[in-house]
Amino acid sequence: MDNRRLFLAFLLSMIVIFGWYTLFPPKKPAPVPEAARQEGAAPPATAAPRSATPSAPAPPSTPTAPREAVEAAREERVVLEGGGQRAVFTNRGAQLLSFEVRDKVAEAEAGHALDLVRARKEGPWPYGLTTARFEPHPLNRALFVFEKGAGGRAVVFRYSGPAGEARKTFRLNEQGLLEVDVQVSGPERWGLRIGPGIRNPTEEELKSRYERRAGVYLAGGDVKMLDALKAQETVEVPGRGLSWAAVEDTYFLSAQIPREGLDRAVFRPVLVQPAADGASFVPMPAKDDLTDEQKKMTREYELVLQPEGDRLSLVSYWGSKQYERLAKLPYHLERTVDFGTFGVLARPLLVALHWIHDHVVANYGWAIILLTIVIKILLLPLTHKSMMSMRKMQELNPKVQRIRDKYRTKLRDKQGRPNLEVQQQMNQEMMGLYKEHGVNPAGGCLPMLLQMPILFAFYRLLSAAAELRGAPWMLWIRDLAIHDPYYVLPIVMGATQFLQVRMAPPAGDPMQRRIFQMMPIFMTFLFLGVPSGLVLYWLTNNVLTIVQQGVYNRLWPKEQK
Repeated sequence: MDNRRLFLAFLLSMIVIFGWYTLFPPKKPAPVPEAARQEGAAPPATAAPRSATPSAPAPPSTPTAPREAVEAAREERVVLEGGGQRAVFTNRGAQLLSFEVRDKVAEAEAGHALDLVRARKEGPWPYGLTTARFEPHPLNRALFVFEKGAGGRAVVFRYSGPAGEARKTFRLNEQGLLEVDVQVSGPERWGLRIGPGIRNPTEEELKSRYERRAGVYLAGGDVKMLDALKAQETVEVPGRGLSWAAVEDTYFLSAQIPREGLDRAVFRPVLVQPAADGASFVPMPAKDDLTDEQKKMTREYELVLQPEGDRLSLVSYWGSKQYERLAKLPYHLERTVDFGTFGVLARPLLVALHWIHDHVVANYGWAIILLTIVIKILLLPLTHKSMMSMRKMQELNPKVQRIRDKYRTKLRDKQGRPNLEVQQQMNQEMMGLYKEHGVNPAGGCLPMLLQMPILFAFYRLLSAAAELRGAPWMLWIRDLAIHDPYYVLPIVMGATQFLQVRMAPPAGDPMQRRIFQMMPIFMTFLFLGVPSGLVLYWLTNNVLTIVQQGVYNRLWPKEQK
């Protein structure tokens, strides 16, 4: 029974380790309100031009005054700066070419301001227009006249000519949020385009399973995430009840918060063709039409906001997903930070990590180590009870084994069927032995189960905290959000795991001993590609467990005298 209990403890630990592989990646796409038609299909009924009934006779035409032409003579760029951000627009289509973020997360990654607009060969760019069929709007080629104001933090673009009539206003407020107001005259339905994707991830980041790319929105109080890696169908979200819609990755976000005029938000998957001079985006073909080459291509979501009428007003956040910063804004954007099932535990741990970094040591690597020590101390009563129970069970192993040997030949009848009566007698005799010595067979497992949610919450915290992006520890560990480039940390972690297994009370069964001895090798390979912050946490926890086990090994014989 003791060997089974020890083996169960090991299995429970391994289940938690494997569990974070399942829970760590982004959530599976939630059921969507409705699927939009694919590229090239007939536009939905709501997208039809507002016109008279076809069967009604056309009214006599009334002469109208010619529209005054408003058009610039050449293409120019317009720069807005405010709230620590820098936005660059072109007057061709009044589109966003660059949005540079200067917060500590962005600068830690790039060493300077980080551009969150995905580079591309050609437009449309963010805040460009689409037609009802999601094709580039003719106004995207038009040259708008513009007028800057608000001390260089706002610009008004205007155009009137053969391509149509439109007015776009952009303003960077004191919080670094981009206020957007777009008005397009005419009966044809149009949309405002955001994305595809956000920033310019490296090839390594695109291949990493720790880098999330997704469309996400908050509607009816629930956050729904659309995994770009599995993107296939277009997703429509009604504007009524929509708090915000965004494209994101693990650490950065471009969120659009509607103020007025939104009819629906449409997430459209696209294929990305990378190139040295900028990416090209291809509309997602039907699943059965994908070629083998296209199946291997990177996928992203673009976001199209379609208004109810001719005007759309919104507020836009471009920046890193720092939980505390997002929580200060009145839009619930902090819910884009995915702490998983144990978020209720991860958030206090994040506060503690920030406090240690801000008040004790200004290094997130050492802050992780100190926080791990604090967690270990808080869990000491549980681990103490677990280790004491394991020691007592180890002492009873010989007596338990004698009971098993006594009933071994009687557990099955001559036909090989289990003898339930004999098994019950054996279990009763073993439980009597445990009771006589004051040992609870589940005493070692229960404390381990109680501490697992805390340990797993810390895992999720370290995997989602944007503050670790580009944060160094020491020597060659220059970014706690990526794996050790020389694999030294995971190898050292594996060595401590091996020492920890050697110091633990040995299992009675030879097969169980071999499994425990293989565990350090398995853990080493498991952590080779894990972000350094996570490996540092597990390494520190191993070292503390070794110290604790060493103290118990030294004191236990004295207590038995």
